[in-house]
Amino acid sequence: MPKSPTPPNRRKFLKKMGGAALASAFWSSTRAQTLDFPDAPAVSANDTIGLACIGMGIQGFNDLAAALETPGVKFLAAADLYTGRLTRAREVYGKDLFVTQDYREILRRDDIDAVIVATTDHSHAQITIDALAAGKHVYCEKPMVQKIAEGAGVIAAEQKYPGVLMVGSQGVSSILLDKAREFYHRGDIGKLVLVETYNDRFSAMGAWQYSIPRDASPETIDWPAFLGDAPKVDFDPVRFFRWRNYRDYGTGVAGDLFVHLFSGVHHLLDSKGPNRIFATGGLRYWEDGRDVPDVFIASCDYGKQPGHEAFNMQLRVNFIDGGGGGSRTRLVGTEGTIDLNGGRFTLRRNKLPEAPGYGGWDSYNTFPEATRKEYAAWYEQTYGGTYPPVEGPESLTFNVPDGYSDHAHHFRNWFDAMRRGGTVVEDGSFGFRAAAPSLAANESYFQRRVIGWDPEKMEKV
Repeated sequence: MPKSPTPPNRRKFLKKMGGAALASAFWSSTRAQTLDFPDAPAVSANDTIGLACIGMGIQGFNDLAAALETPGVKFLAAADLYTGRLTRAREVYGKDLFVTQDYREILRRDDIDAVIVATTDHSHAQITIDALAAGKHVYCEKPMVQKIAEGAGVIAAEQKYPGVLMVGSQGVSSILLDKAREFYHRGDIGKLVLVETYNDRFSAMGAWQYSIPRDASPETIDWPAFLGDAPKVDFDPVRFFRWRNYRDYGTGVAGDLFVHLFSGVHHLLDSKGPNRIFATGGLRYWEDGRDVPDVFIASCDYGKQPGHEAFNMQLRVNFIDGGGGGSRTRLVGTEGTIDLNGGRFTLRRNKLPEAPGYGGWDSYNTFPEATRKEYAAWYEQTYGGTYPPVEGPESLTFNVPDGYSDHAHHFRNWFDAMRRGGTVVEDGSFGFRAAAPSLAANESYFQRRVIGWDPEKMEKV
């Protein structure tokens, strides 16, 4: 096979590309930086916030630990339907902690300023509305609602009552996400065309097979209160402690994990959400009585919005990932990528050269010799050579500092809004715009059809 033409030398390339290429060459040296995060300011005793937690399960205990990292917050009361968790709450936080199986008792207390709602998905909306109506500030775990139809009611309550509503997808408060957002809006990856994101797991607990205490019974669990408006079924401790596996009480992997992925991408892009959602998947391994898939994939179409051009997004959750699991979000642009992976993100730039090149896997090699010479002369005159891209890695990596917690940062943002006014990073509308496409993905999967969504009006179309 005839040889491809010899590319021009580096000096000729830089002369052709000019100052922009030189600047890129300097920028391109690989660097890793650790981001700064200031300590929370001290607060006076008069600014102490009385906090309660409704739902003392896994998320409730973890939310509390994160919330109490902010100075001036005092944990005063806990509610849970299982008495064992109330006993544990007192073991951890002291015997003077007020505990109850009825969350409404907490809402009637004057010493409670704010509540965390970390209950089953199917009770989020009602408890949040009740708490706002009682004059409390509310941190509602994601997804904000279990059903799309519930979103308007929560947002209306948020607007009607004075309490600050924060939705709990803590990743949107991350300093890492804010740094990625800065580079994205600066145009460093060019035009966004695709987002790829996943959250995979490889463990029984990761697949929601949580431990069930031996004393679980109708005497220790308020089963009717747990069911609420869900279909009436006989007492079942598996349904109580592993409720995420059941559509009656949870929202599957979409509401539990897709919602985090949507939240992060929407914050980074200033996006209000997709226009079309389609999902597929299946129950591939964890055949334990659950009625939701353990492998779930969704594709979304995003139309043009002020923060971005039209692009596509692919989401995945796999609860039996033999590779070990992990999570990642990758934004692919025409001139680079933003890659978020754990406590770091990497920005890579790779602008396509103006000249297309020739030779290699190319029709040029099929031309007669005279035509090849003619083409090479034309190409040299037009482009000055083949012009490979600038050599060297074009990447920047940012890490969060040791001990940093976006979870604690999210709570700090909520408490700051209570004390000083202003807005939170994830209010009801933002939270619903992440929950709704997640719930639409569930509808798409179970109904086997594409779901249309109006991200501005926040309604199905």
